[in-house]
Amino acid sequence: MANPYLPGWEYIPDGEPRVFGDRVYVYGSHDKAGSDSFCDHVLKCWSAPVDNLNDWVCHGDIFHTIPDRDHPADTDWTDGNNQLFAPDVVEKDGKYYLYAYIINAKGCVGVSDRPEGPFKLLSRYKYTMPDEICCDGWFIDPGVFVDDDGRTYIYCGFERSFMAEINGSNMYEIIDGSEIEHIIPNEVTKQGGFDAKEKIFFEACSMRKINGTYYLIYSPKQGTRLAYATSDKPTGPFTYRGYIVDNGVDYPGGNDHGSVACINGQWYIFYHRMTNGSIMSRRACVEKIQILPDGTIPTVEMTSLGFEDALSPYRVTPADIACVLKGEAYITEKNVFERVITNIKDGTVIGYKYYEFGEDYGSATMEFAAQINGMGADCKLHILIDGEDGEEIGMVRIGHDSATVSCIVKAVTGRHSVFFKVDTDYEGWTKGYFENKALFELKSFVFMK
Repeated sequence: MANPYLPGWEYIPDGEPRVFGDRVYVYGSHDKAGSDSFCDHVLKCWSAPVDNLNDWVCHGDIFHTIPDRDHPADTDWTDGNNQLFAPDVVEKDGKYYLYAYIINAKGCVGVSDRPEGPFKLLSRYKYTMPDEICCDGWFIDPGVFVDDDGRTYIYCGFERSFMAEINGSNMYEIIDGSEIEHIIPNEVTKQGGFDAKEKIFFEACSMRKINGTYYLIYSPKQGTRLAYATSDKPTGPFTYRGYIVDNGVDYPGGNDHGSVACINGQWYIFYHRMTNGSIMSRRACVEKIQILPDGTIPTVEMTSLGFEDALSPYRVTPADIACVLKGEAYITEKNVFERVITNIKDGTVIGYKYYEFGEDYGSATMEFAAQINGMGADCKLHILIDGEDGEEIGMVRIGHDSATVSCIVKAVTGRHSVFFKVDTDYEGWTKGYFENKALFELKSFVFMK
């Protein structure tokens, strides 16, 4: 599956990946298309077989803070002001425990006999730590970790981080005196630039143990990145090591939240990307990563690949899997069946990484076609490979109305990114008028031999 790897109509941010048995599960909060706020009142779960990451199944709403048409609320102390954010799920002694972060209310733990839920309330958190540490019991963005010795830890925070040990006999009680504050610094001790901000904690704790090393993945103050720090103990201290992915590189970025998982021997970073020209309406994405012998994780770029090694240019590409959007263009949902790139203007750049065009088949040319919604202005769509300043292999003219447009392009072979650059033919005062006008919407495209 390409990015986003779930169906286009599904908006799952804060995805926490877990492999239980022969399936990978993603637990997330739930955004709505075009919403003006983060998350709603349900948590969701999707899963796929570890040997077929193109076969994702929705397990529905697994926990609720308000009643809906099919379910009562799972909490009796919440109302319409208590959305659910950023959950985590762990397994211990054959039970699955969900840790729920509830806005404006004490958080809680749910339990199920199955990894996909549904989860039933076990208890609100029980603790004696000061409320100012755990934000009045919210336990923001809980990342929970069960170590090899059975001891269980919770990592939390917003603009200040903390961790504590959970009583493994009940999984909701925080052990007295176990809390440790500022496991990732919340300020810099000297003047620093971008790198210093990146080391400051913002939110989104997630703990993993890899080859005996403890990895704390989090969102730094920098904002659009997922960074990581490591330790030889689950309680730290943690040493900043770098960042894994940045959802704001040549793309309308925003807060990020996710974690890593090893599936059939391949490591992945799960994260989210924004739509609708806002920092809401987030969709689940994934990239392949490496963990090197020295324990470092090289930074990876955002791509359109998802779980794929390469995309086929000869299958229709939906426009909304773009991984580069420059010039104020953004993805929006028209309805559950249609998502387009809109607000395309003179100078817009749209990019897709990566396609495998195959071997030379004895022809110098091939055909390109795209579905567009015209918006009353003429313009040109330049088709390039290997970057916005790469080789131009063709150009198609776009007119006033909704249509399929096509052109002949140079035949290429091998692996390439595909970029589109938009400009107009207008000159003089008319060019100035059309510089800031939305020219068309891109729905899909395909190359044809």
